Amino acid sequence: MKEISITTDEIQLDQFLKLAGAISTGGEIKFLLSEQSIRKNGETETARRRKLHPGDIIEVEGVGIWKVTRKDL
Repeated sequence: MKEISITTDEIQLDQFLKLAGAISTGGEIKFLLSEQSIRKNGETETARRRKLHPGDIIEVEGVGIWKVTRKDL
C-alpha cells in the first residue's frame, strides 16, 4: 500500500486517482466506476467526485492500493 499525502482536509476521488498516477483522464475513471473496479474502505465506489479524507483506503482492482494521508505545511 502506497501513501499519498494531500495538503487539504479532503480531495475528490478523481483528483486523488490522478495524483496517485492510477488514471490520466476522466474517461478512465468513468470506465473503472462502471466496472465496479474502485473500492473506498472496502466498499464499491460509484461517484467520481466522492470526497476522500485522510485515513481512507482506495483500491483500484488490478492497479493498486493507496492510503490518503495529510501533509502538514
